[in-house]
Amino acid sequence: MAEITLDGITKTYNDGTTAVSNLDLGIADGEFMVLVGPSGCGKTTALRMVAGLEDITEGTVSIGDRVVNHVPPKDRDVAMVFQNYALYPHMSVYDNMAFGLKLQKKPKDEINRRVGEAARILGLEELLKKKPRHLSGGQRQRVAMGRAIVREPQAFLMDEPLSNLDAKLRVQMRAEIAKIQRDLGVTTLYVTHDQTEAMTMGDRVAVIKKGLLQQADPPQTLYERPVNLFVAGFIGSPAMNMAEAELVRTNGMWFVQFGGHRLRVDDEVLEARPALKRYEGNRLIVGIRPEDMEDASLVAGAAEDRRIAAVVGLREALGSEILVHFTVNTPPVLTEDTKELAVDVGTETLQVLEERARQAQTEFVARLNPRTKVREGERLEVFVDTRRLHFFDVERGLGVYDDTGG
Repeated sequence: MAEITLDGITKTYNDGTTAVSNLDLGIADGEFMVLVGPSGCGKTTALRMVAGLEDITEGTVSIGDRVVNHVPPKDRDVAMVFQNYALYPHMSVYDNMAFGLKLQKKPKDEINRRVGEAARILGLEELLKKKPRHLSGGQRQRVAMGRAIVREPQAFLMDEPLSNLDAKLRVQMRAEIAKIQRDLGVTTLYVTHDQTEAMTMGDRVAVIKKGLLQQADPPQTLYERPVNLFVAGFIGSPAMNMAEAELVRTNGMWFVQFGGHRLRVDDEVLEARPALKRYEGNRLIVGIRPEDMEDASLVAGAAEDRRIAAVVGLREALGSEILVHFTVNTPPVLTEDTKELAVDVGTETLQVLEERARQAQTEFVARLNPRTKVREGERLEVFVDTRRLHFFDVERGLGVYDDTGG
């Protein structure tokens, strides 16, 4: 096992396109690091540079204490797991898992030991004689994992390995992969587009946008303290609600107001974000996560200065929760970051945002307790947990925390 260090790595293609720009990232020995971001952001290119499948334009990649920029892929002592499994259809599960070891001319006894141990870990012992065509998608993915495990590499490199599985199987497999990685303690670099996958699996998660690293932190830090609007909007599902607002002080109390609504900003929020007071009387962006809102009728002592009055436009019953969509009379936040997030969802969403900007309307989503009785078209008082408000600078899009960090 070994740490992986990316020191200012850049990938620029012959046509001048830069896929990855000056990426600095250290992955500790035994750490599970996830690269996440929109399609085309450069995360797979970064992984392929570590693997040796892409040349590095600038910077260095080190595995352990060895710079591997010019080391062939087969000599980097890493094992890759791809999204398409890349299994040999004419070979049995055993032979697929053993193939790399046979090429290395390992002794037969050692091959049997390694394959047997990997099969035990992955629950493949009863399938060793079967061909891939007789396996389910999840079983094929386990075989691909087994082929990586038997090599006993210094690091695993995984490129969207679960993208071809159905939703239920993805949940099961991501838990299994995370457990296997913890049990083996192998340094792992994992690429995914799915931020839920990233948050549930990674020791740390690196968010990338247009080839640039935005933030690399433990999942909870990304969720609670995003460095900018892009990370805030990308992490969390449904996405964070955002609106341009004004921070005001009345009778010694602080409020944030937008779209005809006025929410109290608690002292503990100001203490956690010392830089916030600098925005008194000025515009900033307020962020409210859907899960930090509730039907006020279900909250004891829900103060008036922590409520948003709304009319329910859409109600989605999901069993364990109710998602309620409503309109706030303020233009949507349209910055480079929020446009990038909209494009990731689809161009139609960006067009809808621009139309709402003309109408000065923003759609909010609240995640409510399933006991709520509210229906579409009805008026709803939404309680906001104002202790968990997020704030961002309008011009720079950076999170407002302290005087050193924004």
